[in-house]
Amino acid sequence: MCTAVSYRSGDHYFGRNLDLEYSYREEIAVTPRNYHFRFRHTDGSSRHYAMIGMATVLNDYPLYYEATNEKGLSIAGLNFPGNAVYLPAQQGKINLAPFELIPYLLGQCENVNQAEDLLKKINLTATSFSAQLPLTPLHWIISDKDRSIVAEPMEDGLHLHENPVGVLTNNPPFDFHLYNLRNHLNVSARPAENRFSQEQEITPFSNGMGGIGLPGDFSSASRFVKASFVKLNSVAGKSEDENVHQFFHILSSVEMPRGSVVMDPNKYEITLYSCCCNTDKGIYYYRCYDNSRITGIDMHRENLEGFTPICYPMKRNTSIEIEN
Repeated sequence: MCTAVSYRSGDHYFGRNLDLEYSYREEIAVTPRNYHFRFRHTDGSSRHYAMIGMATVLNDYPLYYEATNEKGLSIAGLNFPGNAVYLPAQQGKINLAPFELIPYLLGQCENVNQAEDLLKKINLTATSFSAQLPLTPLHWIISDKDRSIVAEPMEDGLHLHENPVGVLTNNPPFDFHLYNLRNHLNVSARPAENRFSQEQEITPFSNGMGGIGLPGDFSSASRFVKASFVKLNSVAGKSEDENVHQFFHILSSVEMPRGSVVMDPNKYEITLYSCCCNTDKGIYYYRCYDNSRITGIDMHRENLEGFTPICYPMKRNTSIEIEN
């Protein structure tokens, strides 16, 4: 379960909550332009755009959860079980394993328009990275500063959807989420108004009552509505610090505390980390469950002409300042 957001406030910001009951030892990875990406069914790439994001790195191969390239294009993969269908390799198509989609698109596309054109030629195959790492059912949000789209591999092929709200969660398919927003037409960030009856004077007894009806549970349908409402009504400042903090506040409106979503008697789905990338500057910010301090990594301070990924383990330890 996850929530991803694309947000414009001066610069463009892109990020997500990763909600899982376990960690794959993810770390921040900067992949330079000369790293050789190997692809299972098509030619590899030895020269491509540099990218930064969160990944599990196995055998020096970055398996990106989400990433942004040096041109400002961003992609995040989110869980899509029961709906995601990967097909056999097809002649005349660019056949890719699901874990290859992020580096393949970010390696050669500068914006959503280019990614959309390329996606129409792509077929996603049921190819796992290894026997130890099972195939993950995913769909993807792809964003730049001007557009967002959603790519969903289903039984009848790869569906591409325009994403006017710039939010993605999980099941059901994306067209349901957009339609479901109609159930919340009367929700407002403004003070509540009496629409009950002109025959009876009724006044609000609390601030925030215009938002009554906004869902608060952790289902993907509810998180989509809540994140869309908070994002579309967000008022940020003008500085980088203000915008970054505002982005994390948007994500925190749908984060999962331990114990709220029980998977097994001793397993709980939690927000393992939240991230925010300033895609114009190439700075990736994150915080994790046990350390709410925001840490940033600037991809342009690395040697982007290198040949091997540069990795930064997440700072997971709690950092609490005692003032007295």
